[in-house]
Amino acid sequence: MSKPTDLQHDLERSLPAIASISTSFSQSQGFSPYYYVSPEKRKAISDVRRTFCLFVTFDLLFISLLWIIELNTKDGIQKNLKNEIIEYKFKSSFFDIFVLAFFRFFVLLLAYAIVKLRHWWVIAVTTLVSSAFLIVKVILSELLTKGAFGYLLPIVSFVIAWLETWFLDFKVLTQEAKEERWYLAAQAAASRGPLLYPRALSEGQFYSPPESFAGSDNESDEEGAGRKALTAQDFGDVVYTFEIPFHGKTFILKAFLQCSAEMVYQEVILQPEKMILWNRTVAACQILQRVEDNTIVSYDVAAGAAGGVVSPRDFVNVRRIERRRDRYISSGMSTTHNLKPPLSKYVRGENGPGGFIVLKCPSNPRVCTFIWILNTDLKGRLPRYLIHQSLAATMFEFAFHLRQRVSELSGKP
Repeated sequence: MSKPTDLQHDLERSLPAIASISTSFSQSQGFSPYYYVSPEKRKAISDVRRTFCLFVTFDLLFISLLWIIELNTKDGIQKNLKNEIIEYKFKSSFFDIFVLAFFRFFVLLLAYAIVKLRHWWVIAVTTLVSSAFLIVKVILSELLTKGAFGYLLPIVSFVIAWLETWFLDFKVLTQEAKEERWYLAAQAAASRGPLLYPRALSEGQFYSPPESFAGSDNESDEEGAGRKALTAQDFGDVVYTFEIPFHGKTFILKAFLQCSAEMVYQEVILQPEKMILWNRTVAACQILQRVEDNTIVSYDVAAGAAGGVVSPRDFVNVRRIERRRDRYISSGMSTTHNLKPPLSKYVRGENGPGGFIVLKCPSNPRVCTFIWILNTDLKGRLPRYLIHQSLAATMFEFAFHLRQRVSELSGKP
């Protein structure tokens, strides 16, 4: 694991690149108020559906292999092919079991790979036809007198047909329905700008790791009812991404704040355990150990989101805090601690290198630039493209709530 001081130096060295590309990025993309980094396109076919299609293909190939082995016994494959296909007899031929497997293969791939249906009725038909045919075949045929293959082929065909039904109904359709709810939630979060009055936080808020504090719900409806709705673009905020080797996609927020850098330093960096007083997306924050004056190990719990689709995540991070002449830095990443082993009631998330940087303005001490570098893995079975789509919306919303917080503290309307 990298030392906190090493992470801090990496963040400092990256500042010129961050400052130089953000402006051109925001202007060249022609952002709408809540349009952010180019979202990844949804996959044409989901991973779990592709696995189902491979299983259907396996069905055909396995039945074909068993049939070929059966044909290659006794009188040889050529003579047996003639007996089972050209001189087909329902009671003694295995050819119809192969045709039944091909029927399942063709219909299921047509329905679920090409047409991409999201309903169970097609596989219900193929399983019903397969089951009825095999039961009649076993009752009326003479296959059971032909040795092991007379038992094996009908049983294998019957079992695979029902396994396909189970896999589609309990895995494919269920997982895709969950991903669809995620997609709609992410689209809703991305399509609207945050308002300046209290409201339910976006579904992406739970992504906030220990260093990623979002949201204030302290103001009353009356206090915010007459305020103008503002978007991230009104403030010139920018979110963009980098692919970091060994760590994956990293999100970076750059925001201009009309307050002193010292105020942001106090609220965001020095007092993380007090964030729960004004940030309802963080269920708990605890300092586990103070390694030294400027190095701490913290434990944080991010509240669940998306109506319970996403369960709460907890994180254990080591953080290094430093003050420089022109900036404040809080760098950190995930670690382990014997006081907080993984708990069964939470999914343990993992943060890569990241943190907060607050840059002072040399010409005006009443303004500052805030930079948030976020690299997080929420673990669990969450679709990546939906996570990436929600994270930028969460960062914009965080910038809004941070402005709300410092405005409240400074007494500005």
